[in-house]
Amino acid sequence: MHVYKRIVASTLIASTTLLGLPMVAQAGIVSTGESLSTQATVANRDRVNAFLTRADVRQALEKQGVNADAAVQRVAAMSDSEVAQVAGRIDQAPAGGDVLGLVFTVFVVLLVTDILGLTKVFPFTRSVR
Repeated sequence: MHVYKRIVASTLIASTTLLGLPMVAQAGIVSTGESLSTQATVANRDRVNAFLTRADVRQALEKQGVNADAAVQRVAAMSDSEVAQVAGRIDQAPAGGDVLGLVFTVFVVLLVTDILGLTKVFPFTRSVR
């Protein structure tokens, strides 16, 4: 029992001593451009996710053999530039029209990311990795 008390006391002394050491924190100034870029990225992801949850888009994706829920999950794995590209296509598409063209774009982006080994949506692709 005496050895156990010594070990506990030594551990408490060491941890209490280490708590007294100063912690180093680094902070930097965030520019307005970086802040707006982050907000734009979040807005783009929200826009693409909202588009993919529409009933007509989900049906078109399922006709292409893509699980709509898996496509929504893959949007989270896409880079910011890929999401911005898809969001740009959503903005350019006429309201209620050319859904097929946009679904095809999403299909191609998911296919390329599957081939590069970044995602695994389609069972018929093989990764280059």
